[in-house]
Amino acid sequence: MLLQLLLHRFGIRITNIRNVLLFSIFTHTPHHHLFFFPQSVCPMGGGATRLYSTLTQTSSSSPLPLPLSHTPADTNLDPAVCQGQKASPVCPPNPMELLRQCEEALGDRPPLLHRKFTHLNDGDGVPGSSVRVMQWNILAQALGEGLDSFVQCPPEALSWSRRKYLILEEILTYRPHILCLQEVDHYYDTLQPVMAGLGYSGSFCPKPWSPCLAVEGNNGPDGCALFFDQSRYEFLDSVNLRLSAMRIPTNQVAVVTMLRCRSTGRCVCVAVTHLKARSGWEWLRSAQGSDLLRHFQNLVQKHASGDPAGAPSSDIPLFICGDFNAVPTEEVYQRFITSPLCLDSAYKKLSQDGLTEPQYTTWKIRPTGECCTTLDYIWYSQDTLRVDTVLDMPTEEQIGPNRLPSFSYPSDHLSLVCDFSFMEKE
Repeated sequence: MLLQLLLHRFGIRITNIRNVLLFSIFTHTPHHHLFFFPQSVCPMGGGATRLYSTLTQTSSSSPLPLPLSHTPADTNLDPAVCQGQKASPVCPPNPMELLRQCEEALGDRPPLLHRKFTHLNDGDGVPGSSVRVMQWNILAQALGEGLDSFVQCPPEALSWSRRKYLILEEILTYRPHILCLQEVDHYYDTLQPVMAGLGYSGSFCPKPWSPCLAVEGNNGPDGCALFFDQSRYEFLDSVNLRLSAMRIPTNQVAVVTMLRCRSTGRCVCVAVTHLKARSGWEWLRSAQGSDLLRHFQNLVQKHASGDPAGAPSSDIPLFICGDFNAVPTEEVYQRFITSPLCLDSAYKKLSQDGLTEPQYTTWKIRPTGECCTTLDYIWYSQDTLRVDTVLDMPTEEQIGPNRLPSFSYPSDHLSLVCDFSFMEKE
């Protein structure tokens, strides 16, 4: 009974607690490392059709272990965007050519949301240190078609055959050096091979129990993905985290990656996460945020102590990107603002006073009503990084009366894109 109450409190669904305990005893698996699946499923329309039978991930170095990782042997690459052998996917190496293919595939459609960059500085940072970071909850396909109930969005606009091109178009339009994504449920068959063909390396961490698995015809669990441009950055280390609250693992995850800038030699640490959704879970988001900050600081200190140059951990630039499912008045936001890591939110730079978040980063209509709020953030270390440009938010008129997603935009969350530069060391 105690285990049932704990699992319910942390949002993990189970079908039969007796079976869970028996499985734990005979496999010597700790209760909190098990995965739970619902008995009923929700139907989903066309598009993604393959159901993974097991969860996968890309790292076995998580302090809270998840299953050993590898690319699933039965992964079917999306033939519309990836050609060639499975072991060596071939995608158009020219981003402009791939962008042209996306535009051609979309054909006659409403115009893209027109967004401009706001320039804040004159670019006099460390030469060659400019880094473009993109944060985006792309909306899991299974959730968009099966569970999220966007009542004003035509079903045709939610099909994967359309959305995949809009997602790729958004990424290719802004060409980030570091890309942080949430609700990714087409990593192995679409995003990973396409991004690899464009010169990016990626890591993926699925949720232990993804709501996507409750949708009939799903494409596997959703999770967080982090990509970086290999021509700009060298991989040093990466950890997949299952976030905890009061030492109990939860269903939310993060990827933390340490990189080295090839042009400057500076290390940079990047994290992507997606915290618990819905009201009533504010305390859990706060605990998850604290856990992420702790792990983040540990990885930074580990590499600072092993740096031959002896750079202190405070000199390593930091990025934490995510859908926090938290408005700026929540405790988890305050934890990040007051963190000893000296973090700040980049999108406050769009406001006149430089202290106010945008009015919205997500805008949708569900059966429960309209939701227009700010939940997504790019956090950066203000002692080592400077914000140079910020991509502005589209207007209400541009978004349209039916809100998001739409034929013009594939997700209910807007992408955040910023250019940063390293500050000169004193």
